[in-house]
Amino acid sequence: MKQICVIGVGYVGLVTSACFADLGNRVVALDINEQRIEGLKKGLMPIYEPGLEELVNRNVKAGRLSFTTSYAEGLKGTEFAFIAVGTPSAVNGEADLQYVTAAARSIAENMTAPLVIINKSTVPIGTGDWVADIVTRHQPKPVDFAVVSCPEFLREGSAIGDFISPHRTVIGSLHREAAEKVAQLHLPLRAPILITDLRAAEMIKYASNAFLATKISFINEVADICEALGADVKEVAAGMGYDKRIGSAMLDAGLGWGGSCFPKDVKALAFMAEEQGLDPRILHAVMEVNYDRRKEVVKHVETLLGGLKDKTVGLLGLAFKPNTDDMREAPSIDIVAGFIQAGATVRAFDPVAMEVARGLLPAVKMYDDPYEMAKGCDALVVVTEWNEFKQLDLERVKGLLKQPVIFDGRNIYDPVKMKALGFTYRGLGRQ
Repeated sequence: MKQICVIGVGYVGLVTSACFADLGNRVVALDINEQRIEGLKKGLMPIYEPGLEELVNRNVKAGRLSFTTSYAEGLKGTEFAFIAVGTPSAVNGEADLQYVTAAARSIAENMTAPLVIINKSTVPIGTGDWVADIVTRHQPKPVDFAVVSCPEFLREGSAIGDFISPHRTVIGSLHREAAEKVAQLHLPLRAPILITDLRAAEMIKYASNAFLATKISFINEVADICEALGADVKEVAAGMGYDKRIGSAMLDAGLGWGGSCFPKDVKALAFMAEEQGLDPRILHAVMEVNYDRRKEVVKHVETLLGGLKDKTVGLLGLAFKPNTDDMREAPSIDIVAGFIQAGATVRAFDPVAMEVARGLLPAVKMYDDPYEMAKGCDALVVVTEWNEFKQLDLERVKGLLKQPVIFDGRNIYDPVKMKALGFTYRGLGRQ
């Protein structure tokens, strides 16, 4: 049994804590947010993630997982300290490292025995060296330590499965012995382990997310071309996906990407490139295509309705993706703003994200039932591809709408069937 401290109890930190505890380790999850920690001690989750509540409670009951706001308590007897705090975007796209800085300094001030410090947060290239410098400068007395980069590749909505069955584990360090210790910690996951230097590991995370974001923006641009030329993007994507060099993942045309990772990571990578005097044209195009999708939704619905003034539009979904309540950079935020600016009234239903969304979208009337929300709407817009939307009684929905108009921003319905049901239906890149 290893002794681990995980600093930060957001998506990455809480999932990392619970999963390492489930592998048989003794884990202390640390956060300076007292309300979050008190809630976790009572079994209240600060985030929605399928299976997480059960995993946390099981390991707390087994005595393998505990929570604290004290660095002294969290680091006592610890062999590994994971930094899993947020690195949000600054105005210029640069990653904001204030929470990483605070965590590194607090580790330095409270560590009393040799420690492997592991950056799990997504951090700019060179941060590992910088963390090492912070720790060295703020130690009351010298204590041996090593800094390792071990970037996370967790997807919200499937984070537990991604942790337990990863495609690979990337470990970067200038200290081979420390890297080997972190590799041993991950051996039970039975995934390929790649050991690199610090900067390569940090870059792998950014490059991976930027490539996936590029893939999404690419298929969205292809969808527009398909629409103009009379092809079906679903069939095109399926044909592309069979090519092993391309693969089918991330080839679903829709409203683009959002969330906590892709937006800030693509911005940060572009910022780092520009700081070095480079011109990251592809990255800028990827972001431009993505944000244009949100404007196009409003234009499409405006065309379908012959104008938006005094119309009522209902949104099916608010979260940036299904199986999460995360509203960070969610397409729905810009889409709502566009509809309201055009004079429309907006309603919405989301299975789990409405509580989070209320503070962000005060002008939107939230409903606890999708059918009640649809009643009297001039059009519905599918924003998030929740499975339950695929199972809606569409005949009933049609009877509730003022006009049988659906704009399917995630292509979850069959155009032929929708038109046969009498809907004025529009998808993306479909005929």
